[in-house]
Amino acid sequence: MADRKSRENGFSGQSQTRIPAFDPPQKPKRNKFAFACAFLASMTSILLGYDIGVMSGAGPYIQDDLKISDVKLEILMGILNVYSLLGSAAAGRTSDWIGRRYTIVLASVIFFAGAILMGFAPNYAFLMFGRFIAGIGVGFALMIAPVYTAEVSPASSRGFLTSFPEVFINAGILLGYISNYAFSKLRLNLGWRLMLGVGAIPAVFLALGVLAMPESPRWLVLQGRLGDAKRVLDKTSDSKEEAQLRLADIKEAAGIPEECNDDVVTVPKRSHGEDVWKEFFLHPTPAVRHILIAGIGIHFFQQGSGIDAVVLYSPKIFAKAGITNTDYKLLATVAVGFVKTIFILVATFHLDRIGRRPLLLTSVGGMIVSLATLGISLTIIDQSKKKLMWALALAIFSVLSYVATFSIGLGPITWVYSSEIFPLRLRAQGTSMGVAVNRVVSGIISMTFLSFSKAITIGGAFFFYMGVAMVAWVFFYTLLPETQGKTLEEMQVLFGTFFNWRATMRELKKNERVDGNGNGARNGTGNGTVAGQIQLGAYENNISFLT
Repeated sequence: MADRKSRENGFSGQSQTRIPAFDPPQKPKRNKFAFACAFLASMTSILLGYDIGVMSGAGPYIQDDLKISDVKLEILMGILNVYSLLGSAAAGRTSDWIGRRYTIVLASVIFFAGAILMGFAPNYAFLMFGRFIAGIGVGFALMIAPVYTAEVSPASSRGFLTSFPEVFINAGILLGYISNYAFSKLRLNLGWRLMLGVGAIPAVFLALGVLAMPESPRWLVLQGRLGDAKRVLDKTSDSKEEAQLRLADIKEAAGIPEECNDDVVTVPKRSHGEDVWKEFFLHPTPAVRHILIAGIGIHFFQQGSGIDAVVLYSPKIFAKAGITNTDYKLLATVAVGFVKTIFILVATFHLDRIGRRPLLLTSVGGMIVSLATLGISLTIIDQSKKKLMWALALAIFSVLSYVATFSIGLGPITWVYSSEIFPLRLRAQGTSMGVAVNRVVSGIISMTFLSFSKAITIGGAFFFYMGVAMVAWVFFYTLLPETQGKTLEEMQVLFGTFFNWRATMRELKKNERVDGNGNGARNGTGNGTVAGQIQLGAYENNISFLT
């Protein structure tokens, strides 16, 4: 504690921006080493994106070649999400056992095998088996990429870097769409197989590239390798002081005494997940319960608002809107992928400047409007006996508007938010649960969209998704506190008060202003980290689950 206090001496209230806690730095510096680590780890997400994009265009060709029904097609399209549950369920324990880095390598190897099997599939059953293998790899990748990225990222760039998985999902979708168009001219039984098999190529480069990354500093601490963890933190932090504070926070969460500074130490014995599940479901503190609701809720609403229906079935949506030419449908689908990728990049560069909540609420508001206009235009087209060009244009614009607004907020923030709110000892299993919910809802949406749209009309389906998005907006507004600029450990104080989190936020800001006027010694970091007086209040009630 004395070390932390001594670091504050000589700093004025205006200069205390080295380790942001409540306000982001005006010009956040990008740590190049952390950037490279996050970039490589997040590239695993390109595997899921490619599969989503390529299946969108390959689906109709598979249906024509293998002579399968709409029901079999929608099951084939969405079953990978269900299979990925096995991967995400195993990823938490696996990453704690072999480390974050080798778990990413394992994800790439498994997906490589699945892509090869799909590319050589002679029939529907073999194709389903290939999707089973690929799905396990996708589940591993989805869980571990945001966890690793959050654990190597400094607070000033965490939103920027942790949004990378969603960036690469979108890049993969775009590549899948381009692959569809590129191979669409080949003969029927060859084109779709090449579309699927080509997905094995990036998996090889990913597995090799990840080996150049360091291990997560938090995992290293849990193994007692403090020397290795310190070296990684020195490279991935914005300053030596921040590296020291991050290491101290991790040691505290892992139960290692502060005075223990050897390169290799003995870590207090922990269970391999059993106590974590008990803490989640049997004896949760208010903070853990709030975090769990927020983490699972944001994943549920990300998929429940229908994004996979639009991305997977965009050729069929455009066909329903009146585009009959196959090339035009595929080109319109490429436009969807292009818009989605551009806007995710916009969001990535603003997450740490604007904040999570403003982008999230704006995003979902735009989605509601886009889904409403899409539902209206498709209903009008469905009821009209002649082709209405204005309705067709409105439908295309609504699809593009929907994926754009999704990508500026709900898309990337889901992964950023859910990976940063769970404390260290609960993070792997908590993130795994969020991914599981994400994949279940995605699977339900993608495996029922064709049947659902036939039952209540395609316009009615998008009105339904609009209703889900409206509920999501209310949920986010009332229950999700802002986490911008806070370290992974100190933000836990905001959770546990549920609908009253705003009062806690005001108290923290008030305390920060008091500290900035000369009482900095009472604050553990000198720039707004919760300590001193705040620890006597809500912090003491909520921090118990960290140790």
